[in-house]
Amino acid sequence: MIQFRTHIGLLQHLPGMHYLEVPQDVVQALGTLNIRLICTVNGQLKFQCGLMALGEGRAYISISKKRMQQLGVKLHDEVTVMLEKDDSVYGTEVPAEIEELLQQDEEGNRRFLLLKPGMQRYMLHHVSAVKSPQLRVDRAITLIENLKKLPEGKENFRAMLGLPPR
Repeated sequence: MIQFRTHIGLLQHLPGMHYLEVPQDVVQALGTLNIRLICTVNGQLKFQCGLMALGEGRAYISISKKRMQQLGVKLHDEVTVMLEKDDSVYGTEVPAEIEELLQQDEEGNRRFLLLKPGMQRYMLHHVSAVKSPQLRVDRAITLIENLKKLPEGKENFRAMLGLPPR
């Protein structure tokens, strides 16, 4: 577990995207950028995350406006961050709706397990992003059914959502 003080910044290349800066010494202590973490901010809000390179050995963790509101913080505020390794299988919570579907659908489960971890997390986030249990079921079914139609190794988010290629 690593604890440090940092500030909330705003990414220049992604307008509107706020972040928590992770200093170079913390990145070095973690040993890699390629790690899933549990981030606790000001001892109040805990969420799963990853690190993105910021330059000069530093990294950042994105923080949504909703999370900032929950914490009562704004751009340039100083916060205390605690990071610990995330040992969960996917680096995010698995919605019950997709978990149940994957238990019932052998081919869907096989194809899901072949995906890169980032694609798996995307699917899990997409399903859990809605409050209605029926919408979560619908999203899970749509994603898995579309995934099974795609050639292995050629999966992409648009196709899994059922959208036409650009």
